Amino acid sequence: MKTHIKNLSLQELTDYAVQHGQQAFRAKQTFEWIWKKTAVSFDEMTNISAEFRQKMNADFIINSIEIAEEKVSSDGTRKYVLQLADGHQIESVLIPSKDRLTACISSQVGCALGCRFCATGNMGFVRDMDALEIHDQIMLLMKLAVEKFHTSLDNIVVMGMGEPLLNLNNTLAALDKISDKTTLNFSPQRITISTSGITSEIKKMADKNIPYHLAISLHSANDSKRKQFMPVGNKYSLSMLTDALKYYHQKTGNRITIEYILFDGLNDANEDAASLASFCRSFPVKINIIPYNSTASQLFKPSSSANIKKFIAFLESKNIIVNLRHSKGSDIQAACGQLAKNNTLK
Repeated sequence: MKTHIKNLSLQELTDYAVQHGQQAFRAKQTFEWIWKKTAVSFDEMTNISAEFRQKMNADFIINSIEIAEEKVSSDGTRKYVLQLADGHQIESVLIPSKDRLTACISSQVGCALGCRFCATGNMGFVRDMDALEIHDQIMLLMKLAVEKFHTSLDNIVVMGMGEPLLNLNNTLAALDKISDKTTLNFSPQRITISTSGITSEIKKMADKNIPYHLAISLHSANDSKRKQFMPVGNKYSLSMLTDALKYYHQKTGNRITIEYILFDGLNDANEDAASLASFCRSFPVKINIIPYNSTASQLFKPSSSANIKKFIAFLESKNIIVNLRHSKGSDIQAACGQLAKNNTLK
């Protein structure tokens, strides 16, 4: 099996180039194509001789993923089914808005957490994505941003398939390479990692002073309710999560984003809003309210517009920053909670 060329250091690439009759500076040019110019094929390296490109193509892979399917929403959102080298597939999304373009990326094939409202969670867990697969995914989406939207990528959210904090080392390795000043220099302040609340890893992020934004998929601030549709709550209670987030804020000083999907009759009452406000007293937050994006499950329904307004008004009365997020791409199953290739909820 071919080696991924991204596994080579600049010195190793230089040694390889010289060994095959190239001047040393060709290695630096190749390195820049790999890490700075979002190249996903050797053919793109137009300042490298065709002969050397052919040799590299014979010895290495430069991209571990390929587009298996593209779907375009009526609102402009584009969902990509990406096939990995072993045949497994993930999904990634490019989301346009008025003033920005966001890439929603995946960190695992499937997900082990089994959130009942999430299509990915119903797939079960297949495997972690490695750091190069995550990096290749981002590089491909950056290229597609320019090709399809004629603009560069503004934001990256790790909110696709998988629980990134259960694949933290690989996720961070990919993001660190993207944000490295010697490569793409993508601002860490434009990257958000979302978790269902893996408290031990949140503390690790705090200890390492990870520069990326942290978002918590909460969806209920009542332990018994949360456990009903988020089994992760059985292992990581809300008190454990509160302690971890206090620690995270104490170490980093960063505001935390709370993501809260409103389900009709389940977590959208005044008492639920009061519980959420109480949960958020221990650290500075902003809350993103997300309308439920329907899946094949019959267990959940979106909250009414009236209940959404009442819920937000209560939180705002407690001086909490609240944003109502309007999901995009639901008509192509690309919105929050809908990513699952050829999968239906039970």
